[in-house]
Amino acid sequence: MNSVADTQLNPVAQPPVVLTSELRKVYRTGFWLNQKVVSLKNCSLQVYLGQTFGLLGPNGAGKTTLLKLLLGIIRPSSGRGLLLGKPLGDRSVKQRIGYLPENPYLYDYLTGWEFLELAAGLFQIPQRVQRQRIPQLLELVGLSQADARKKLMRRYSKGMLQRVGMAQALINDPDLVFLDEPMSGLDPLGRYQMREIILSLKSAGKTIFFNSHVLSEVEQICDRVAILDRGQLICSGSLHELLGSNNTYHVKGQGGDGEILKTRISNLKFEADGSWQGILQDDYYDFLASLRLMGGEIIAMNLSHQSLEEFFIQQIQKQNHSLNE
Repeated sequence: MNSVADTQLNPVAQPPVVLTSELRKVYRTGFWLNQKVVSLKNCSLQVYLGQTFGLLGPNGAGKTTLLKLLLGIIRPSSGRGLLLGKPLGDRSVKQRIGYLPENPYLYDYLTGWEFLELAAGLFQIPQRVQRQRIPQLLELVGLSQADARKKLMRRYSKGMLQRVGMAQALINDPDLVFLDEPMSGLDPLGRYQMREIILSLKSAGKTIFFNSHVLSEVEQICDRVAILDRGQLICSGSLHELLGSNNTYHVKGQGGDGEILKTRISNLKFEADGSWQGILQDDYYDFLASLRLMGGEIIAMNLSHQSLEEFFIQQIQKQNHSLNE
């Protein structure tokens, strides 16, 4: 597992698209602004070109604060960061960035098409390009042109608003896309469609940075993840690094010497029908040879590793335990 600093080198030796070093955000509260709330603590991470990066954490962990710092919406209290090689807040990179907030405010009395035209106008995208790009984006996000042209957004469902919000985030054909809880409030079909959109962006070479509570979706989409808790980055790395190298196996078999099996298989359980199952961490070729010599046989063998959800809960519990000591 990587340290909080996450110093893993990019295999193609490219500079990171997103880089933060000891980034910190403190808010002042109270009537006299004499109270401090630390929202982000010394956050250091890297995201490289073409990666899909998932930022995980419970509510109030500081995920949205980090996103706003990266986008230049708020300024850090200390630390530094780079976005596409430029300091945080540099206006020249905004043309190359797309952003979907967690709860976007979309104009109630515009149609989806009109809203996309408005967003395109802010980026000074020529009309001839808009006429091609808007239908393409509507097709990508699964919003019908009839709904986009005729229905006011005040009549859109949550899923439709997420779709038009995603289209807005992509209207300028960005190199880097930030998505804050893109699957929030969506039904299973909506989450599936959003996942497919993100995967299509990934295949197009876009760099994607997003927050999510839907860990099963993150596990299917992301190259790398980081976990924030109470403003502190507690781990960061690839799924391979964090969840294991897939060199453990869940095995089910029958026969053999039970005492020997106990020394080779963890969590060994014997069933009423005489079969047994558990986790094999030894070399499986050697184990199969030994099992045959014992007169046993394998019924099933599958690669086994911790799920992202299990790992996430484990890390949060460890963090809470250490803070309460």
